Order: sequence, then structure tokens, then C-alpha cells
Amino acid sequence: MALGLIALSFVTSLITATFSLGGGSLMISAMALILPPVTVVPVHGCVQLGSNVGRAWLQRAHIQWHYILWVSLGAVVGSVVGGRLAFVLPEKWFTLAIGAFVLVTTWLPTPRALTGSRAVQFVGGSIVSAVSMVVGAAGPLLAAFIRGIPDRRQLVATHAMLNSLQHAIKIIVFAAMGFVFRDYVPLILLMVAGGFVGTTVGSRLLTRVPERVFRLTFRLLLSAVALGLIREGLTSAG
Repeated sequence: MALGLIALSFVTSLITATFSLGGGSLMISAMALILPPVTVVPVHGCVQLGSNVGRAWLQRAHIQWHYILWVSLGAVVGSVVGGRLAFVLPEKWFTLAIGAFVLVTTWLPTPRALTGSRAVQFVGGSIVSAVSMVVGAAGPLLAAFIRGIPDRRQLVATHAMLNSLQHAIKIIVFAAMGFVFRDYVPLILLMVAGGFVGTTVGSRLLTRVPERVFRLTFRLLLSAVALGLIREGLTSAG
């Protein structure tokens, strides 16, 4: 199981480094099938922090810093609010929420260019981070605030930096609320290492790989996993 998760971290980091989106949703979907539901979001946050920091570092020259501040300030507020919800919801609702979230963000269009207002960025960062505390992978929603960036390398780098800050805040909030990360440290470190290798490879493929066929196949894969999670949650609820 551990080897499978490490390999998954490599693959999902490669995907995200190449296409900016998708790897986090795929990872949390798979982790939700293996790990206890209440541990999925905190552990996923640690792994994604390592992956995004590595991606942001490798592509640091392309980060657009003026997109970072207000979304990240909103993330502090949203993480505190969402953290309370994360410990209140029953386990079965975690599985349902993750499955539904992945399915919706895979197929529904995301608004473009929500970048003109600091207030919109702050409120949006709060909402996205609150959602992320419950469902884990809010990267597709976070991307709505930087869709207006025309250069693909700048888009991926800025998205990685925003995700890094969001996951760091999330981990601090979960630790403050009593989640014990100690038992998962070896797995987290190995998954982060696998993710860094995937990020290195994906960064080199960023401008070379065609997207159309891959994106359709990837959406179908995500949908299949999400529907499996929803089915599992509904079965538990029943």
C-alpha cells in the first residue's frame, strides 16, 4: 500500500507539474479509498505541501507574486472556519464530499479571470480554503483566480505557490486542533520524495505534451474514482 501511494505521488506530481491541475484530486481520491477518512485531508495536505513547494521552487522564476497576497490572506480565515467543520462532519460525509467535489470540479467550467479585485481574491481565498479543509484538493477552485495568466509556465508556477501557502496554513490549523501527524511522517516523507521526482520530470514536459486527448482520458478516470467514492459514502450512509 505504501509503495503504491509513493508511486501515486510521483504520477500525480508529474501530472500537476505538466498541466497545473488534476494531480491533487486524483491523489485524494485514491487516498480516500485506502486511509481512514478523517486522516485523508491532513495527510494529503502534507504531501501536497511538499509537492507544491518543489514545483514552486523549480519554476520560481515564473511566479506572479501580485496574485499571491490577498488569496493567501483569505486562506488564513477560511482554514480556521473550515477546520471546525472538518472535525464535526461524520466520516461517511468526508467520503461523499470528496467524491462529489472531484466530480463537480472535473466537469463544470470554472469562472475565468477572477483577478481584478482584491476583495474578490480575499473572499475567494477564504471560501476555497474552507472547502479545502473538508475535501482536501481545492486546486481547481484556486485556479479560478489565476486563469487570466496567459503564459503556461507562469500559470503553473503561481498556482504551485498559492497551493503551497494554502496547504501550509491547513497543516498548522489541523495541528492546532489536535491532529497527530507523527504516525504518518515516514509515509509523508517518502511520498514527498516521490512527488519531487515527478515534479522534476513534469516540469520538463510542461511545454511539450499535447493536452486534448490526455485531458479527456484523465477526466474520465477522475470521474470513475469519484463515483466510486460517492457509492461508498452512500453505502455507509445506508
